Amino acid sequence: MENDLAKLKLSPLYSEELGIVLSENDDKEYFKWFLASLLFGGRISETIAKHTYQAFARHDLLTPEKILKAGWDYLVYPIMREGGYVRYDERKSTQILRDCEKLLCEYNGSLKRLHEAAADAGDLEEQLLDFYGVGPVTVNIFLRELRPFWHKANPAPLPIVRELAAALGIDLDRYSPKTLTFCRIEAGLIRHRRKERQG
Repeated sequence: MENDLAKLKLSPLYSEELGIVLSENDDKEYFKWFLASLLFGGRISETIAKHTYQAFARHDLLTPEKILKAGWDYLVYPIMREGGYVRYDERKSTQILRDCEKLLCEYNGSLKRLHEAAADAGDLEEQLLDFYGVGPVTVNIFLRELRPFWHKANPAPLPIVRELAAALGIDLDRYSPKTLTFCRIEAGLIRHRRKERQG
């Protein structure tokens, strides 16, 4: 168990895997993570989500303005196809465009403004759920890695995370959810679960 815990504490965050630096307190980085979270929250594999985010990056479509300017056809092809989508590509393209438009119209393109506008952690989650196609899973993905950086970001760990931790003899309650250590353990447990499901 100690060996498992030591490895989990070194787990990279999903944002870090994609080269996104949330600690910079930069709206550009927050938007990149929002985009990645929209992809991770879809009914596709983690690998396709990563490849699709990388396609957005290759085509320099990492701001809401640039994505809206590119338009729906361009998102469907080449972006989604390069990412490996074979289903849901049209629906996901529509979602991303509508969410970029809402972010620009209601928050001037700033996720920091969205955070500031929220009354508390629960209200922050509700504001994110107001985005088109965004459900509790996507909200959890987006906010869990922001816990150390946004004081109102504090989603409950997924039940499966607690189950896996218990199965490995790890007491999650020893760590504050607002620490990077907790977030790394959480990310490592989620990867562990996905490997088990694939294996």
